[in-house]
Amino acid sequence: MTGLITIPPEADASHAHLPPSNIKIPIAFTGSGSEYFRIWIVNLLLMLVTLGIYCPWAKARRLRYFMGNTLVGGQPLGFHGDPKKMFKGYALVGILFVLYSLAGEFSPTAGLVALVLVAGLWPALFKSSMQFRMANTSWRGLRFRFHGDLQGAYRAMLPLFLPGMVMLGGLVFVSDETTPPLWYGYMALGVGVTTLAVGPWLLWNLKQYQHNHYGLGHLQTSFKATVGSFYLLALRVLGLAVLAIALPAAVVTGVVFGIGMGDTRFEKGAMMAAVALLPTLLGALVVFICLKPYAVARLQNLVWTKTGNTELRFMSNLRARSLLWVTLKNWLLIIITLGLYWPFAAVAVARVRLEAVSIKSRANPDLLVSQVQPREGDAAGDAAGDFFGLDVGL
Repeated sequence: MTGLITIPPEADASHAHLPPSNIKIPIAFTGSGSEYFRIWIVNLLLMLVTLGIYCPWAKARRLRYFMGNTLVGGQPLGFHGDPKKMFKGYALVGILFVLYSLAGEFSPTAGLVALVLVAGLWPALFKSSMQFRMANTSWRGLRFRFHGDLQGAYRAMLPLFLPGMVMLGGLVFVSDETTPPLWYGYMALGVGVTTLAVGPWLLWNLKQYQHNHYGLGHLQTSFKATVGSFYLLALRVLGLAVLAIALPAAVVTGVVFGIGMGDTRFEKGAMMAAVALLPTLLGALVVFICLKPYAVARLQNLVWTKTGNTELRFMSNLRARSLLWVTLKNWLLIIITLGLYWPFAAVAVARVRLEAVSIKSRANPDLLVSQVQPREGDAAGDAAGDFFGLDVGL
């Protein structure tokens, strides 16, 4: 990029001589699959031996390794989370999950009450998760912060629970769950279509809450992506999916129509249909395989390129083809090695995604380093995010 001075990873931490608005801070990942394999295999064995109790300690070791090998302007990130605090969080979330599962088995009404309870607690846990993760992540000795408030967390998270509440609420009025009435089917269809229609808004709403409140030193990020950009991305992904489905259907329809119009024996027509359909199905399979890497790459670029402030802004240029190649290679080797390639795959994905991101700064990085120490969030929130598979960062 013209006019930017890039700080190489091996450069000295001091950049006081660089003029404002001319600093590009690269992100590099130095981890290796062989190193992480040793951590991963020990974590896996200890989790099996302890029946999962070791999970918080395993997660802490994993985060320390990946953050310690993530260099921002040549300086590594650090993770300082206490596994004992994380264990308390895991225990709390585990209890909530068990209670919700048991209530769902007991009756639809009990399941609805349990879901309302979880929905009432989850935004607070999610906010605490963000605080805990940021407060325990550092760069050059400075802890990150998360400034999101509880009201914003409820605005971001509660809409995600509404479809489930509507479905469970409908079951309360169904006498036999094995043969639900026709009106319940129409309601389920309506909920599904509505959820798909508002899905991009739900994702934008969540990302806005996250990326509007990251902080480092005196700086706080803002999120400039519009809800329209999320809908545009969703339409592109949906278009690829429809293409993968419609193309084989169109070929089959054309072949069948051609057979019907001509004087062709059934066996010959079936062979023609198979010959025409096989390459089309392969093409559709390729589209489906490309779908997730394309969506992940475009979403990362959209979210992080629109995150920053007047002094500092992220830039992401993750290529879908690069992520696709890594994904295909990883799955092939995972299958061949019966899963033992998994840690190597995790390192490969982290490298391609992290090194696609850089930071454009108008401020000298030294000015960001201060003695500001954020207040830690409840470790239960971090466990909740990991337990239910919610993404709380890159």
